[in-house]
Amino acid sequence: MTVSLPLVFVLGFFAWGAVKFLGVRTWVVVLIALFGFWLSHTFMAPAIESGTRSGVSVINGSHD
Repeated sequence: MTVSLPLVFVLGFFAWGAVKFLGVRTWVVVLIALFGFWLSHTFMAPAIESGTRSGVSVINGSHD
């Protein structure tokens, strides 16, 4: 059985876990999310997106 989850859902789950179990403050999570949002509007966005896609494809492996 294959389950497909969006990366944002997985990252949100880890953020929730960090706040709940590791004691990370909520404002730190919000600050990191805002940083990511602002970073997505810079010249670095295409490199980050292609790196993320490459990393996900490595983790998923090849399905021939």
